[in-house]
Amino acid sequence: MSNPEKGHVGPHPRSARYEHATQAQSPAPSDEDPHAGHGEHLAYIGQDGQAGHDGHDRHAGHGAHGEMFRRRFWFSLVLSVPVVVFSHMIAELFGYTRPDFPGMTWIAPILGTVIFVYGGMPFLTGGWAELKSRRPGMMLLIAMAISVAFVASWVTTLGIGGFNLDFWWELALLIVIMLLGHWLEMRALGSASGALDALAAMLPDTAEKVTDDGVREVPLSELGLGDVVLVRAGARVPADGAVTDGRAEVDESMITGESKPVTRQVGDTVVAGTVATDSALRVQITAVGDDTALAGIQRMVAAAQASSSRAQALADKAAAFLFYFAAVTGVITFAVWTLLGNLDYAVTRMVTVLVIACPHALGLAIPLVIAISTERAARAGVLVKDRLALERMRTVDVVLFDKTGTLTEGRHQVTGTVATAGISEERLLALAAAVESDSEHPVARAIVAAAQSRVPSSERVVASDFRSLPGRGVRASVDGLDVSVGGPAMLADLRLSVPDDVSAMTGGWVQRGASVLHIARDNQVLGAVALEDAVREESRQAIDALHARNVKVALITGDAQQVADAVAADLGIDEVFAEVLPEHKDAKVAELQNRGHRVAMVGDGVNDAPALARADVGVAIGAGTDVAIESAGVVLAANDPRAVLSIIELSHASYRKMWQNLVWATGYNIIAVPLAAGVLAPIGVVLPPAAAAVLMSVSTIVVALNAQLLRRLDLDPAHLAHTRQATRHIRADRGASVSTDT
Repeated sequence: MSNPEKGHVGPHPRSARYEHATQAQSPAPSDEDPHAGHGEHLAYIGQDGQAGHDGHDRHAGHGAHGEMFRRRFWFSLVLSVPVVVFSHMIAELFGYTRPDFPGMTWIAPILGTVIFVYGGMPFLTGGWAELKSRRPGMMLLIAMAISVAFVASWVTTLGIGGFNLDFWWELALLIVIMLLGHWLEMRALGSASGALDALAAMLPDTAEKVTDDGVREVPLSELGLGDVVLVRAGARVPADGAVTDGRAEVDESMITGESKPVTRQVGDTVVAGTVATDSALRVQITAVGDDTALAGIQRMVAAAQASSSRAQALADKAAAFLFYFAAVTGVITFAVWTLLGNLDYAVTRMVTVLVIACPHALGLAIPLVIAISTERAARAGVLVKDRLALERMRTVDVVLFDKTGTLTEGRHQVTGTVATAGISEERLLALAAAVESDSEHPVARAIVAAAQSRVPSSERVVASDFRSLPGRGVRASVDGLDVSVGGPAMLADLRLSVPDDVSAMTGGWVQRGASVLHIARDNQVLGAVALEDAVREESRQAIDALHARNVKVALITGDAQQVADAVAADLGIDEVFAEVLPEHKDAKVAELQNRGHRVAMVGDGVNDAPALARADVGVAIGAGTDVAIESAGVVLAANDPRAVLSIIELSHASYRKMWQNLVWATGYNIIAVPLAAGVLAPIGVVLPPAAAAVLMSVSTIVVALNAQLLRRLDLDPAHLAHTRQATRHIRADRGASVSTDT
């Protein structure tokens, strides 16, 4: 076969990490799976820091809005201090004497006007937008209250009509508290703006185009159909195409989710964004731009995100109710007291109603809980990105786990060894490790690590004269004899037969989905090792604890059915979706949803991104790819599936606090508004405007203190898993006791 790099002028560094391409025995026969490769989870050995890929930032405004509310909050807070300090009522309440100097009476009106215009502008414009759209909510209610308070205060300051409706300090604090609430809300907002950027960043910035004059580096935009490009070992494929020269193990995990690199040779297709791990390829371009598979995944992510539910916030619903309630009550109050012949009192009561109805507490009820919840979650290793993710998590009844890197370690471990008579398993492992010691391939690292932990230092050996057998295995010299490590293709090339005792053991390994490598010396098979993506111990605890919560657990993977079934049987998983292509993963999520389930999807691969976005709650493992993380509503900082329990626990607790705060904030208004209207005035019970402002402050304090109780939650995944498992065991013991007694 010709060298795909032939014709290239200049240095071309190679590394041993690219030379390991042994073929492992897989559960499927090699003749049925010509792309079964040696190795799993090969790291992206590509070109870092790709730039210049246009993004799809649909939610970039959240950060800007948060900064805007922050600036206006601090500015208004500073100006509100003198307004409050120079307030006659505050001075009487706290028993101090206000300083007296010329113009003092104009401090509150002037500063209050600045606060109203600058600090209140977001609410005034937001209220106007709600009014135009005929969808009144919190913004319109706030705008109405601060506008009435502003006008009434100026009327009083100018001495028009003889009214005593000075609301300057109440107006200032009202705007400050509302700005604080919205700033906290903006900080807590989730954003999926980086998902498509991260997908696009998987492409290199340039490609090495093969021409009659050699190889020339060109921008991706210059590639066209039929062009031939050189893909070096460790580089990413720039566009979809067909291999015209070369043979390499290609890491397609970011596209297919399949953990093992696959062999690609002349005639095979390769996909943009995948990595040629061990050898160079020449690829003829068959698709560019929007026609590539990666672009298709981009469209899938965008479609899944666009189809996500746009549930209206509970606070907005409550604010809409309060708007109508306050408006109707204000009109009725003014009309009734006017008919009773007391216009001045009618205006005072109406203004008091509108001011007290402004949702100070309601403005903090939801965003404060979200802010504390997300902070508390972060301390427990959980990053909440979607502001509705916590609320939805409490309703989840199915958790769908991706297998590789989520329930499993995501890396090979030696799980079995078998040696022929005359050689110990330790000696066998020492020989294999010596041959693999010069490689950085994940499989090689697993064998070397196993030898270091199991083989005494006195029995370890050293190899020399390393040789790569692309697609078959590796060979080296140990004590003057050739030792080879590889899969079925290596055995076929060397025309070696496997002893019956070794074959009997490896057959069982293959049945449970393990990869098998044989070790041969001097044309004789000495034994074999099994390598598997080991199941995390935390996975068992997580699944047991989820079952204790009556939550169903499902598994989805691109791996073979027998591999998935083996993992499911080991962990006690309820349902398995195996051999699922990337474009079908989100369809499986939709299938569960169509059965009436609320689904949380836990994954870490790019091919999981559409499914994560489609799920009611998408949970990404922190070690996963950027795309998966950006497409998820929740990110687990550590690779601990038990952290799903932390999300569920916090979801229930935060939802309770939201409802408690909403009930308090709304209930307070329902009770306080009639009092402000003067319904009990005939028996001498009247709520002055100043007292109404104090009650608003008290209600805000109650809401804030209630939300702070979330900080006392124990969200340690290990504690939650242990508690739930203990509860389940107690119930099981009780059930067994009842059965025995019966």
